[in-house]
Amino acid sequence: MSKEIVPVTLSAQMETGATLAIEVKDLCKSFGPFRAVDHLSLEVRQGEIFGLLGPNGSGKTTTINMISGLSVPTSGQVHVLGYDVRHNARQVRQVLGSVPQETALYDELSAWTNMDFHADLFGIPRKEKKERITRLLELVQLLDRKNSRVGTFSGGMKRRLALARALLHDPQLLYLDEPTLGVDVQARRAIWDYVLALRDQGKTVLITTNYLEEAQALCERLAIIDHGKLIAVDTPEHLKQTYGGSVIEVETASPVKDTAALHALEGVSGVIQEGTHLKITAQGTSNIAAQIITILSQEGEIKDIAIREPNLDEIFLLLTGTALRD
Repeated sequence: MSKEIVPVTLSAQMETGATLAIEVKDLCKSFGPFRAVDHLSLEVRQGEIFGLLGPNGSGKTTTINMISGLSVPTSGQVHVLGYDVRHNARQVRQVLGSVPQETALYDELSAWTNMDFHADLFGIPRKEKKERITRLLELVQLLDRKNSRVGTFSGGMKRRLALARALLHDPQLLYLDEPTLGVDVQARRAIWDYVLALRDQGKTVLITTNYLEEAQALCERLAIIDHGKLIAVDTPEHLKQTYGGSVIEVETASPVKDTAALHALEGVSGVIQEGTHLKITAQGTSNIAAQIITILSQEGEIKDIAIREPNLDEIFLLLTGTALRD
């Protein structure tokens, strides 16, 4: 029998003595009769990498827009590093760096000119500007391409430049929307290294991503939201322990004709059959594998069986009922 899934309260997230980078209390956002965010409460601690996950239409983009000051809440409160976003939007912009999904770089300009323009927007003093741009282009390994037109860059290079641009004004909080979308494996690993280095510098990073491997690799805690509500928030490992149980994968000589007996086993929360391959998810029963073997042995030959912990994709599917990419 699967665990009952209930929305998480703010008190369940709190850690005594933790300093907060983001504090969201009872946040709501309505568009006419439709409520995109529904009494959402959430905390992000200073100095952590925090992931916000949800299927399309879950309310995560609307939530991010309210945290960033781009959208006004219908009700509730948002504080960023102690600033009330409603009344201190200018201060929030100074402490927040953002890398949106669309990098919004100027393709006709050089990497250096893109950085120089952004530095002027944030009022970075002229005597500091050159040193900062040089240091950040070096950090993302683009200094040798500083005079190249950005339109000639690959997707991974543009992502790295957008990250450098977001860091120019030395923000304490960085928001990354799909930071490695459309980049190759090598560039993805490089961006991951930059993000982990930011945490080591004491900065807070808020990530939205559709790559659960990325969330697993980077995020100390994850929040999963759906229909505007907070469904779960915890470390990736503890989410798997709490909701995951075990995954038993079985290869049979021929397709199993009737899986009803497997569905009826105590602790089994799901059975998926694809040809001769069965994936059975189960919770809280130590001898479940032996019971499965007994049932399947009556059906025919078992060629292989393996037991593993669930991955984040499977936890996400259990909690929201939909795949993250939907």
